[in-house]
Amino acid sequence: MTGSGSTSITSLDIAEELRIQLERQGIVADVHDGYGLALVSVWVGLVVWCKDDRYWWRTGWDARRHRPVYAWHPAGDAVQAARRIAFRYVELREVHPPSELTAGARCDPA
Repeated sequence: MTGSGSTSITSLDIAEELRIQLERQGIVADVHDGYGLALVSVWVGLVVWCKDDRYWWRTGWDARRHRPVYAWHPAGDAVQAARRIAFRYVELREVHPPSELTAGARCDPA
């Protein structure tokens, strides 16, 4: 809470909201918080950074520029952000399917 009586939304708050929206789509994720930044760990190669007013995540690699490509979405719209992240999740699960050790475990919602 701030001194004026209004609530202050933290990085952890927006990360938790995203986790809830992903869960509604059948995607189990973990939230990690520290140093003013929260992370939502979704799948191999898919971590969403949550800070201030946005979410951002890596979507690929720019071979010409030799650097990662990122997408971002306003934190005020966790529902649509979760939909976009879910598309990336499906792509990455095809590249990195669950191992036999994790099949049926908490990290494999299917």
